[in-house]
Amino acid sequence: MIKVFGHTSPDTDSTGSPIIWAWYLNEVRKTPAEPVLQGEPNTEALWMLNRWNLAMPQIITDVAAGDQCVIVDTNNPAELPASLDQADVIEIIDHHLLAGGIKTRSPINITIRPLACTATIMHDLIGEDMARTPEAIKGAMLTCILSDTLEFRSPTTTEHDRAVAEKLAADLGVNITDFAAEMFAAKSDVSAFSDEALLRMDSKEYELGGKQLRVSVLETTAPQVLLDRKMSLMAAMPKVAADDGADEVLLFIVDILREQATLLVPNAFVKQVAERSFAATVDGDTVVLPGVMSRKKQIIPVLAL
Repeated sequence: MIKVFGHTSPDTDSTGSPIIWAWYLNEVRKTPAEPVLQGEPNTEALWMLNRWNLAMPQIITDVAAGDQCVIVDTNNPAELPASLDQADVIEIIDHHLLAGGIKTRSPINITIRPLACTATIMHDLIGEDMARTPEAIKGAMLTCILSDTLEFRSPTTTEHDRAVAEKLAADLGVNITDFAAEMFAAKSDVSAFSDEALLRMDSKEYELGGKQLRVSVLETTAPQVLLDRKMSLMAAMPKVAADDGADEVLLFIVDILREQATLLVPNAFVKQVAERSFAATVDGDTVVLPGVMSRKKQIIPVLAL
């Protein structure tokens, strides 16, 4: 049985894409496969599962020697199971920069394309077999694309992502504006999560000037709910960093509707990063960054000391 999984702290794309590709492997390639997750999915991903009546994938903590694996929505070893080098990686499908470091036992299929969402790539790879794709799989694709593009607001969005999403929405009889509003409402409901969970919910590891950073992003249509918790969020950062082997946590609260991010500034190090990375003037414990929506395109590439 092939295990299909994405990155740790699974967002909507890393929850939906394993389900999509496992369906394709089972139904089209006739190769037994199962979607699995590396952690609890976020609230938007859980909404997607409920909206399209999709089963919650099993959550795994590692892989075993000899396991056949397909990796989706990442190719970064830091976001993958600790024992991956003992498993048998047979395919990678992703839309992030090539990180390097994954060793395979034989030549494999690798598809990495400059699109906003892994599900868009899967739509293209499935090709003519999309005609036999059930509503739930198309629904997962649509949800993933609208999530990763923030309903086409993100600078990572391509015309192809938009075209695929619009075709899927038409096939499903879904109004994109109304559907996205429901998605983002689910994403914004974080009342049940601890500060520590929020700091880890959508985060990536990154090294900057010898410092190990956890770069966290929370996308929301209700940023004030999170900003009201800024003192407790900042107080939780040192322990989260220490527990995760990082030096600092950077938390960006992305306002989907205003198309801007607010960075919490708990100390002099983060202040320096903010001022040198974004040409910002920091006065206080937050700084607003107009137009910043994408960690992949507008945050990680510009981080500087």
